Amino acid sequence: MLLEEFVYKFSNCFHLTDPLDIKSDTYFRNLEEWGSMMALIIIAMIDEDYGKTITADDLKRANTVGELFEIVKSK
Repeated sequence: MLLEEFVYKFSNCFHLTDPLDIKSDTYFRNLEEWGSMMALIIIAMIDEDYGKTITADDLKRANTVGELFEIVKSK
């Protein structure tokens, strides 16, 4: 699993945010589209694309896309 690939897949879950604006150090909760529905979409993407299950608590522990990547990688 590569960080660049994860950032790409993460950014493609958003429809209003330019994917080029999302980097590994992006604080994803600050994105205009972020909300409970987007959190579920990200959890589903991780499950589908990586076969890993993360919880809402895992998501809460991450501040940046890169931190979320590290959590997913550790599963």
